[in-house]
Amino acid sequence: MKKSLVSIALVTFALGITEFGMMGILEDVAHSLGISVVKAGHFITAYSAGVAVGAPTLVLLRRWELKKLLLLLVSVILLGNICTALSPGYFTMLVSRFISGIPHGAFFGAAAIVAERISSEGRKAESVAIVLAGMTVANMVGVPLATFLSNTFDWRVSFVVVAACALTGLIAIKKFVPAIPPLPDTGIKGQFRFLTKPGPWLVYAGVFFGQASVYCWLSYIAPAMTQVTHFSQSAMTWIMVVVGFGMVIGNSIAGKLSDRYPASLVTAIIAATLIVIMPALYFCAPFKIPSVIFAFLAPACLFGVGGPLQYLIVRYAKGGEMLGGAGIQIAFNVSNAMSASLGGVAIHQGFGYASPALVGVPFALIGAIALFVLYKKYPITLKP
Repeated sequence: MKKSLVSIALVTFALGITEFGMMGILEDVAHSLGISVVKAGHFITAYSAGVAVGAPTLVLLRRWELKKLLLLLVSVILLGNICTALSPGYFTMLVSRFISGIPHGAFFGAAAIVAERISSEGRKAESVAIVLAGMTVANMVGVPLATFLSNTFDWRVSFVVVAACALTGLIAIKKFVPAIPPLPDTGIKGQFRFLTKPGPWLVYAGVFFGQASVYCWLSYIAPAMTQVTHFSQSAMTWIMVVVGFGMVIGNSIAGKLSDRYPASLVTAIIAATLIVIMPALYFCAPFKIPSVIFAFLAPACLFGVGGPLQYLIVRYAKGGEMLGGAGIQIAFNVSNAMSASLGGVAIHQGFGYASPALVGVPFALIGAIALFVLYKKYPITLKP
């Protein structure tokens, strides 16, 4: 495995803890700041809002050499997480989470291009999957570690760990990632021209609705597992390991399949599987063993959908590849923000902590339809 890809994956590892770690420690953060769990969910929304605002900045940075661009973005990631660790109250935490999210989408957009540029033919989807694997490994190792540190010491320690990972990634990228010239400058209008075609919008729809279906439930996994399934708070550490392992396996398998079969078909089938998994999560919520099984399967599908589409959008976004890749993260995180809010509404209305899983069912259906339409109506070859 190339050191350059691993270097980038170190940063996506940090981003994975930053984004997903909040779910495992949501109750601890809420208690520490003296707010409700639903209000603490705003920190998930704030991060997603930062992603949505920050990703389009790639248009302004399109002439930057790609390695320098990655270094700039990692520096902001480092700053944002230091601020989060030091936040004294609700408002400062909200602002810090927003800042932390700003470089997220832009980093993935640039990283997808770099991964494709330095990979060999026939392994491009897999190379992008390796970059994304940092985030999935974060969910298997980093997020449970953050949960453990939060339960044992303090939730702020979790973000100190993230900052340390970001700093390590910064040093590794500087040392191992080769200098890569910027993409041909198509101008500001040229960067957006790919959006005039239906293919990219169907990719974004697949990401938006496919991810939302799982995130409605995943945003509130901690209270669901402790209040409905009756696991102890300490059990959340190994439960988050199961969630992260599912993400690793789903991302890896989907990446390999997408080098052999159309990525749109692979992701469409996975999204369709969620139509069954999400209601099963709800009805099995009182039972420990089925809940753990589905806590593996749903996140596996989450990254099984999102990973290949991060690669595929580069093919649909000619002339605006980095913006296209960043757009995936906008769709992903706006989806997360919406689904976290809708899941919170269901809980607030008294339907229980398991109810967000049912909220996700129609989103899985819409996502599957969009991706099947993409496969049938707007096919694209995997060759450059």
